Amino acid sequence: MIHPRHEGESVNATLFFQWVGMLPPVLQALVVVVAFVVVVAVILLLVDIAPRKGTLYTFVRLAMCLLIPLAVMLFFNSWYWAMGVAVVVGAVFFLLDYRSRDGVGYLIQLVAFMAPALLLLLVGLILPSIQTMYSSFRNSSNSDFVGFANYVWIFTQSDGVTSVVNSIIWVLLVPTVSTIVGLAYAVFIDRTRGEKIYKVLVFMPMAISFVGASIIWRFMYEYRGGDFKQIGLLNQILVWFGGTPQQWLLNEPWNNLFLIVVLIWVQTGFAMVVLSASIKGVPAELLEAAELDGANAWQRFRSVTVPSIRPALIVVLTTISIASLKVFDIVRTMTAGNYGTSVLANEMYTQFSKFEAGRSAALSVILFVLVLPIVIYNARQIKKQREVR
Repeated sequence: MIHPRHEGESVNATLFFQWVGMLPPVLQALVVVVAFVVVVAVILLLVDIAPRKGTLYTFVRLAMCLLIPLAVMLFFNSWYWAMGVAVVVGAVFFLLDYRSRDGVGYLIQLVAFMAPALLLLLVGLILPSIQTMYSSFRNSSNSDFVGFANYVWIFTQSDGVTSVVNSIIWVLLVPTVSTIVGLAYAVFIDRTRGEKIYKVLVFMPMAISFVGASIIWRFMYEYRGGDFKQIGLLNQILVWFGGTPQQWLLNEPWNNLFLIVVLIWVQTGFAMVVLSASIKGVPAELLEAAELDGANAWQRFRSVTVPSIRPALIVVLTTISIASLKVFDIVRTMTAGNYGTSVLANEMYTQFSKFEAGRSAALSVILFVLVLPIVIYNARQIKKQREVR
């Protein structure tokens, strides 16, 4: 049974939404836009305008202390809501008058800007992480505590061991090869004729989703029996040279390398663009001084260019490493993790689809533990760069 007071509080809101629902679609969109503008205006008043000094802004704060509770009372038809909002608004404007060492209203501005991000971080990352860690010590139905049984299963069963080993292989090969190829490409095409065209051609795979890239490369690796015409590029090339078509994605352990090629193809463009921009920032005076000292091109690259672009190299390596550890789309699309190609993210999804929530959570915790050192290292390097500046 609905309490009469609660029913009275919501009647105006219900009538308002019913009225909006009866409007034509165009007017509904207009109402939404107007409501959005009003919300943005209120936020700007609270964050930017209200904290300012002066008699005018003092009256603005007083007016808002009266108008906001009044609007709430008219909308919800409730004195209780109005009094609650009045207390909150009054407390907010009390903080607005707080004088901190960074200026008037700095505290409330800081809270106003950071609160949404902190709230999203709490709801979207911290709480799920805690819940996942808790679930990793529970059984499949999350009803009983099983200790480290899920972790023991991962490191004793072939599926779990294969996914861990493959993930390590991915994170060793993909960042290394992508960075080396991207750096070489950036060096060789730097300030050459047609540089922009060459960069666009290498960067284009970055515009393709991992699923789209996987489908493209599945056609590259496509296999048909020797009696049929090949539609896969690699097998057709083998046939032209008198070879036998191969089942590239079924032959272990080489099929893992063929999957790794897809991510390298995608990430090389990212590495090339970042490193190329960093190379252009190397002072020409340093290169000229090294040349005057008798250093050849390789010595200048090794002793001047590489140390100068070290921060960019770290960013590229750590970013691609994290992407390699989290890879899922490529494996799922091309092999579904079969034939010894599963990785941690794919195995996590597979166990979850089998209603093994505990094992899935344990796999995600292991993935988190592997990613965490890379993130910490990247954060420390950024801090060192700021101290140098």
